[in-house]
Amino acid sequence: MPVTEDGVMYEDGEIQRRGGRTLAWRWWGEPGGTPVLRLQGTPGSRLYRHPDPAIQRGLGVRYLMADRPGYGGSARLPGRGVADIADDLAVLLDHHQLDRVPVMGTSGGGPHALAVAARHPGRIAAVSVIVGASPLEPDEADRLVGVNAAGYAAAERGWDALHELLAQVRVRLLGDEGMAGVLSDAPPEDRAIMKDPAWQKLSRANTAEALRQGAEGWTDESMALHRPWDFDPERIRSTVTWWHGDNDMNAPLTAAKRAAARLKSVKRRPAGLAQRGPFRVADTRGRDRARVAQPLDLSES
Repeated sequence: MPVTEDGVMYEDGEIQRRGGRTLAWRWWGEPGGTPVLRLQGTPGSRLYRHPDPAIQRGLGVRYLMADRPGYGGSARLPGRGVADIADDLAVLLDHHQLDRVPVMGTSGGGPHALAVAARHPGRIAAVSVIVGASPLEPDEADRLVGVNAAGYAAAERGWDALHELLAQVRVRLLGDEGMAGVLSDAPPEDRAIMKDPAWQKLSRANTAEALRQGAEGWTDESMALHRPWDFDPERIRSTVTWWHGDNDMNAPLTAAKRAAARLKSVKRRPAGLAQRGPFRVADTRGRDRARVAQPLDLSES
């Protein structure tokens, strides 16, 4: 089994969906670890992982990840919604003979984690959402970082307008600017995370793989996330843990609270996250033990 230069085992593979559509997957971690279905952010690929491999080893978990349609090695699914990916993930669990697992989703992966728990409640033991995206109101879009505010405005005009914008952003992400340059107006805490060389290296590899097909899959996903959810969160039977910072300029806390109000069981938000942006929350709570197991309640003010 291949091993990264910092000692993380991994295994890659593909499955075929209806119509011959390819879904690329990756296991991160040693065989025998506790399986966790892990859903990366937007844009992202199956290469996403925390820059400190000791965290995962200490937990004894093994992450199963997949490229969503149009990213990395997975074929595009034009016009797809969030719920379509839930069905992909259920097939992925079948392929690996996994009956019931916890799922965790970061940023754009958050709604997909909720969707698989809603559409396949018997397959999901627990849900963790980390700085999860949710449908925005226009006034919330005004508080986003510049590139995301522009993306919201473009999505309001339709797929073509959004694709034109994201194709340009893709060039910047894959060029010298990278994520740090594109998000130069992010909160200071996030900019500090993005300066870390280990974070930068993994971020560039993840982004390059995610966007190697172009910006079409990213546009499809962004349009799906822009629309109201196409699944019923009230069908989720497992407990949902939702981590979020007060100063999130990618996914505003007000939108997260509104989404959380539709869930039956959301645990209490821990103190001390005020003024933290999405990368800071993900890094701090990214001691993945907390991401999978500990509580957050966005229903409180």
